[in-house]
Amino acid sequence: MGDLALGARSGHDGPEERSGRPDGLPDGADGTGPEPRQRDHAAGDGDGGGTPGDDEAADGGQPKKPRSFWKELPLLVGIALVLALLIKTFLVQAFSIPSASMMNTLKEGDRVLVDKLTPWFGSEPERGEVIVFHDPAGWLEGEPVPETNFVQKGLSWIGLMPSAEEKDLIKRVIGVGGDTVECKGTGPVRLNGKPLDEPYVMPGNTPCTVDKNGGQFKVKVPDGMLWVMGDHRQDSMDSRYHQHDKNKGFVPVDSVVGRAVVIAWPPTRWATLPVPDTFDQPGLNAALGAAPGVLGLAGAVPLVLWRRKAVLKVTARPARLSGGRTAG
Repeated sequence: MGDLALGARSGHDGPEERSGRPDGLPDGADGTGPEPRQRDHAAGDGDGGGTPGDDEAADGGQPKKPRSFWKELPLLVGIALVLALLIKTFLVQAFSIPSASMMNTLKEGDRVLVDKLTPWFGSEPERGEVIVFHDPAGWLEGEPVPETNFVQKGLSWIGLMPSAEEKDLIKRVIGVGGDTVECKGTGPVRLNGKPLDEPYVMPGNTPCTVDKNGGQFKVKVPDGMLWVMGDHRQDSMDSRYHQHDKNKGFVPVDSVVGRAVVIAWPPTRWATLPVPDTFDQPGLNAALGAAPGVLGLAGAVPLVLWRRKAVLKVTARPARLSGGRTAG
């Protein structure tokens, strides 16, 4: 378009401007001399009319180069570590199973993922859930702590590895606040008078143990407490065998870290950890089973009294009206 504008002006606006070449040819006609302005534009001239290099000057020199991957790597690693720490603190944490007290549900060496988010919303553990909790009253006293190196400590701190130093336990919730849990003979375990069918108990074990150290018991769980037992009933130092501690064997709800939801490692052991159906049987919760009747009775009494009072008023009014009319 610049060439077209130049030709239009030369045909109407006066004498044509000479190039100054001795042969009278225009500049660049034979390949020598300055290039046409259109070619400057194709080379990157922003307005089609500047000199070569105007763009570089406007951008402050050479065009910016992308940052090297090796320079961005520390930033990416830092972001990943922060995210891992946040996930461990508020969402999910990995734990290692160090003993056989939860066999066959969990075997020694399994890695489980624990849901830590739900308790933040006020949810409390329910019957049948497998939970991780802090040592409530010296249950792990005297237990050896595995030695770890600096790398293992760092990875466990951000949640990429289970912590070997935290004194945490993993058991199954059998009773919650208000429940009565009982063991007689070899079982079954009775919850609020209902026998529990416990398919998760280690094959070859009896649901209850016959001994004088805590195997035979009948307890009522206080509010804000839990009664926990291991699935390997003959090899689990659970609530039964800590009834002489300050909590009488109960685990405070505040000590619960979270619920174990899945076996994540090894891959051949991958499985979820749902609540068994035995805890859904009708009438299991005696306290809640009686509550609707009590609440219904409490709500019905004021209603009956109100209706009775209204009926008395209605029956009294005609008598007064009748008497007035008779007198009138």
